[in-house]
Amino acid sequence: MNVRERGLLQQSLAWDEAIVSNDVSRIRSFMTEDWICVATHGGTTNVDSFLDQIAQGELTHTEMSAEESQVRIYNEAGIVIGKGYSKGTFRGKQFSFYEWSVSVFILKDDSWKCVLTMLADA
Repeated sequence: MNVRERGLLQQSLAWDEAIVSNDVSRIRSFMTEDWICVATHGGTTNVDSFLDQIAQGELTHTEMSAEESQVRIYNEAGIVIGKGYSKGTFRGKQFSFYEWSVSVFILKDDSWKCVLTMLADA
């Protein structure tokens, strides 16, 4: 893995830590204003809905792990493919997903920002 790829991977792992902190401002700093997530069950969530759920306590994360990670960079875009656990609660019910995640990042103002995340059962 080269220096740019390691930098993107570190940014992705720092975003995982921010998600586990459940700190909306901190999480938001890793995302573009038009970020979207395609969830394991097939639904989609946009940045505002995702952050509102966290801010209202409907969604909390207690773990985001990355057991495997692959990174690809294409000029000003990068992809992080990972496999691991996402655990927490959603609307009062605990969840634990072992899943693949694919996140697409763009280099914006010298920082990697996520524009898309897609999740699938591992």
